[in-house]
Amino acid sequence: MPGPLEGVRVVEFAGLGPGPFCAMLLADMGAEVLRIARPGTPVDAQDITTRSRSQVEIDLRGEEGQASALALIARADLLIEGFRPGVMERLGLGPEPCLARNPRLVYGRMTGWGQHGPLANAAGHDINYIAISGALHAIGRAGEAPVPPLNYVGDFGGGGMLLAVGLLAALHEAGRSGRGQVIDAAMTDGTALLSAFMYGFKAKGQWSNQRGENLLDGGAHFYDTYACADGKYIAIGAIEPQFYAELRQRCGIQDPLFDAQLDAARWPLLKLRLADVFRTRTRQQWCELLEGSDACFAPVLDWDEAPQHAHNRARATFTEAGGVLQPAPAPRFSRSVPEQPRPPRAASLQDTLAAWNARS
Repeated sequence: MPGPLEGVRVVEFAGLGPGPFCAMLLADMGAEVLRIARPGTPVDAQDITTRSRSQVEIDLRGEEGQASALALIARADLLIEGFRPGVMERLGLGPEPCLARNPRLVYGRMTGWGQHGPLANAAGHDINYIAISGALHAIGRAGEAPVPPLNYVGDFGGGGMLLAVGLLAALHEAGRSGRGQVIDAAMTDGTALLSAFMYGFKAKGQWSNQRGENLLDGGAHFYDTYACADGKYIAIGAIEPQFYAELRQRCGIQDPLFDAQLDAARWPLLKLRLADVFRTRTRQQWCELLEGSDACFAPVLDWDEAPQHAHNRARATFTEAGGVLQPAPAPRFSRSVPEQPRPPRAASLQDTLAAWNARS
């Protein structure tokens, strides 16, 4: 059964991080994604974000390479590029010539700072983009420096995933209007958008600027991670009163100090007492007592443990492609189920052009 994006063609200009992640999402859902890379760029099966697509090598610095790229773009529905503003224009492949050649093209631009603004042409990385969006300040322990949350927030959540949403929205609109457009996806904008929930809390006076002192940032004793007797960790998220009550009941916590669950002034002391409780058993012992209950519990698993967890195995949350263990595509579709991921592969430019022209 083909995926929901079967028949959608995507030209991806090779880059790092959010652009390839966006292209991977589209390929996972059945789109035909062609990756244009510099000559000599190897196909790397261990780069999971390049899975399920073909790669052709084109030297974009010459007229012949530009003409070849435009010939592919003329047959594409979507384009993804992640260069600094102005680079594609200097290559002769900016939105104007591409849309002139293909008026229905949706042209996706992925950058950290966006296509305009005082910082648009500055270098940067995920940590910088999430810093000016307010998100980085909020992540970390009380009294300590902010902690970079890997590249989840800027590159992949606020960047690649939101670019995919924009591309698909514009593709839908192009189906009605017959006209393409340019998508300016900036990680600064996307990260700010991911913070909407927290800005809502702040507007209600329920969130402060102090790290590690709020409901969902590790400030509350009932929403945090705790070390066990074996040095491994568990995660507790018993926010609602009935879940908090079940956590207490299963853990045998009868101390009346725990009754005032939402009294933030007590949280530091209650965290210390709860830490003492969780240090009395190993992680596995806590799993046997709490996992699958309404205590809002989970073990904190490492990269090797997560694929082996019974729930992840039952849902096939992880898969293999070319011998490389990797996350399976998400979300799930009930009818138009995409194929399983495959390793990236090299392709001939001439053969690809011929095939795309024949099917247009």
